[in-house]
Amino acid sequence: ANRTVIVDNNTWNTSHIATVGRAMSSPEAKAWRIYRSIDVEYVFVVFGGMIGYSSDDINKFLWMVRIGGGVYKDHMQEKDYLSESGEYTVAEGAPQVMLDSVMYKTSFYDFGHVMTEQGKPVGFDRVRQKEIALKHYELEHLQEAFTSEHWIVRIFSVKDLANRAER
Repeated sequence: ANRTVIVDNNTWNTSHIATVGRAMSSPEAKAWRIYRSIDVEYVFVVFGGMIGYSSDDINKFLWMVRIGGGVYKDHMQEKDYLSESGEYTVAEGAPQVMLDSVMYKTSFYDFGHVMTEQGKPVGFDRVRQKEIALKHYELEHLQEAFTSEHWIVRIFSVKDLANRAER
């Protein structure tokens, strides 16, 4: 199917990057509203933690936050995604806002049961060389649609609004 891409390495349009950054840095419910407001059906994430690919989206995430914070100053600030010691981490000590973010949740979805290296705990991220902090969670507004063999490509569908009669 023919799909429109919101961000495609075209960094001159900071409003698109800021909107995507705001969605990826938000908890799922808030991100769902943002995605629906711009007609997003799928969220594509590049994840390198399985095989050690360091140019993944988690490593670029702070740029999304920085650009998004420049446009949405009241909604996101880089310091909120750093540990108390000022470190950018996905491991123990990561701030709750990071663990709740769609970026974290789509990157590490179902990763908490995966063994990547012998002698390392399950959920060991081979890029950041750390055991992830939050291993087991469910997604409410997103659904895994595709994950490639080595987890580099992860695609999540944005769920439709629940039937109002079911509420």
